[in-house]
This record gives sequence, structure tokens and C-alpha cells, in this order.
Amino acid sequence: MAAGRFESALTRAWWRPDRSALAWLLWPLSVCFRALSALRRLAYASGVLRAQRAPVPVIVVGNLVAGGAGKTPAVIALVQALRDAGHVPGVISRGHGRRGAHALPVLGDSRAAAVGDEPLLIRRRTHAPVWVARRRIEAARGLCAAQPQVDVLVADDGLQHLALQRDVQLIVFDERGIGNGLMLPAGPLREPLPAHVPVNSHVLYNAAHPSTHWPGALAQRGLAGAVPLQDWWRGAAPQLEALQALRGRPLVAAAGMAAPQRFFAMLRDAGLQFEALPLGDHYAFDRLPWPPGTPDVLVTEKDAVKLPRDGFAGTRVWVVALDFRLPEELRTALLDNLRRVRRR
Repeated sequence: MAAGRFESALTRAWWRPDRSALAWLLWPLSVCFRALSALRRLAYASGVLRAQRAPVPVIVVGNLVAGGAGKTPAVIALVQALRDAGHVPGVISRGHGRRGAHALPVLGDSRAAAVGDEPLLIRRRTHAPVWVARRRIEAARGLCAAQPQVDVLVADDGLQHLALQRDVQLIVFDERGIGNGLMLPAGPLREPLPAHVPVNSHVLYNAAHPSTHWPGALAQRGLAGAVPLQDWWRGAAPQLEALQALRGRPLVAAAGMAAPQRFFAMLRDAGLQFEALPLGDHYAFDRLPWPPGTPDVLVTEKDAVKLPRDGFAGTRVWVVALDFRLPEELRTALLDNLRRVRRR
């Protein structure tokens, strides 16, 4: 969890295009990080370290910067696109912040502390098989052994996990782009931005406009609606009417994510007035961040998986779901790429 808080802090500090005095102070560490990253990639490219292949093709979804850029909704949208095209997808993930390192399946009633908040959200939204493990190859093998009908795996947040071979990549950017262009810890980059899009890679911008020089598609995003927390746990779908009915009420909106302002902006665009309560990424909700007796609270689905299923006395908690879709041209290009991989 400490690593997640560190990345979240860097996301807030280094997204701006200017290079602050602190960034230049940390620049020597950034150079060291870049050198170590390059040596690691060279070790895999030269065969000193060997990446392992999963039983079925793997599509990696990831980003180049610290903090969330929209990988989880992109994974959910990609799983649906694969299913619509006749595939049987599964999802593998490290399970950020979970207790334990061994491979295990994510079930609809799993606890976020055991499997990670994002894998649990993906499982609940897609109903696809999801496995987590520190070593993704163990998750891939476990999932494919338990679900032999799965014919493609989506690796959540696996761009820098070179130990697992990948066939196709979906690289996600948000409005930050590459921030100040520096590597961690002087900037937000986990790895340098190459001059050109890598082979078998596709670019998705979770933003109103492209934020790097790479060509890519713009995600289609909006709010799907709201649903009471207890009903959400029972599988009820969010309703736009329920979200619109919250207009004019005194609300608190809480968001435990790397870019909470994105969520707050969408709520404002929906005509809601609220007190914004930004929380750290992967906030554990081991204590409630809003005052007792707060009448109505809005949370994201990523937060909802960590909240009690019977709700709270005196507080109505509303889960606000995201409607996130891949544009048609991206779906077509990615599926064509996958078909070429499968014919090898």
C-alpha cells in the first residue's frame, strides 16, 4: 500500500509540464532509475532473463506513468469487446495491495483485502474469470487450468511486468500525458516514451484530446448512473434516473483513486452539487472518511468493493458507475491484431 501512496503522491506532484526545482533536485535518482530499467529490459531482450508464455494469447493493458490513467475501465471495456467478438476472455492481475502473493481466483464475494480492489471490481463488472498472483504467469496458468474454455487473457497493469510474454498491448494515457517527461522519482514515468508506438501496441486516451505525440483513439466515457450500495452488492444495475434524482440534495462525494478530480468533474457535469472528498489511491476504508450521519454519499465502484454490504445506519451510500467504451476503430484494430497473433 505504501508503494501505491508513493505513486499517487508523484502523480499529483509531477503531472505539470514544467520541471520544478524539486524535480531537478531528484533528477540524479531519475537517471539511476532509467539506467536500471534499461538494464532490466536488456536482460530480457538478450535472453539473460526469460519471459514465460501463458497457455493462451495475452493482451496487456498498462500505462507509462505512475498512478491511474484509466486501466481498470479499459480492461472492463476490453473484456466486453472480446466477448462481443466471440472470445472467452479471462483476466489476470497482481492484485495491488492484497495480502499474500500466491495465485488464487477472484470470486464475486471475495474480499478486496484478499484479492485487491481492482480485480474484484473487474470480476463483479464483467463476470469473467479473474485470477491474481504476484507472478502473473502463475495467475495465467491457474486460470487456464481452472477455466479451459478461456482463449485469451487480459493482463491488468502488466506493461512493465516483462516476466510474462505478451502478444498485444493496450497503452492507456490520461490528460497528464507523460507529465514533465522525467522518470521516477523526478517525474511520473515508469519507463521512457519511445519515439514510435511499439509493435503490436494500441494507444487509448482517457482524455478529451491526445496527450502525447503518439496517434491513438479517444475513450468514450460518461456516467452510467447510480445505485444504492446494498443493491449494488446484490447485482443491481446503476440507473441514470437515480443519479439525476440526487440533484439539489446536500451530497458528499468520496473518491479513493489516483485522479479523483476526474470523477468529481463528471459529477458536476451531471448537475450535482457536493462536497468533494478526495482520498488516497486504493484507500482502504478501514475508517470512514465522512462525518457520521452524513445523509448522502457518492462513491466510485472501486471504493464500493471495500465498503460493508449492509450499508451504514443513517447514511445512504450511492455507487456511481462509469460508462467507459472503446471506440469502434480501436476495437477493430485490436481484434485484427489478435487474429494475426492466433494464426502464428
